[in-house]
Amino acid sequence: QVQLVESGGGLVQAGGSLRLSCAASGRTFSPYDMGWFRQAPGKEREFVAVLRWSGGITYYADSVKGRFTISRDNAKNTVYLKMNSLKPEDTSVYYCAHTGGPRDYSALFASEGYAYWGQGTQVTVSS
Repeated sequence: QVQLVESGGGLVQAGGSLRLSCAASGRTFSPYDMGWFRQAPGKEREFVAVLRWSGGITYYADSVKGRFTISRDNAKNTVYLKMNSLKPEDTSVYYCAHTGGPRDYSALFASEGYAYWGQGTQVTVSS
């Protein structure tokens, strides 16, 4: 089992920044990929970003590309999502997710590709 705990959410004005953290514990044996998803009220959960264990390759949703950065600190078993130039449409509950093992590229962009999830952290961007 893997436990994930997110932190760092909050209320910020449009144009501001936040950094989300996701601390992993338990059977966090490599290789695995870590992702961030978000879900706004009345909408489906959507992919935001993923960081691959192999090579540290990153992928982003078009809506956040150039504004968000995913990174990890292996020594702390923690993944971060730095969010800059925030917009009201970024308002969502943000979830980190752990694949639990190797995944093909095509599996990285949907919820079904991930075995473990955090509880979520609320990000609210005011206009």
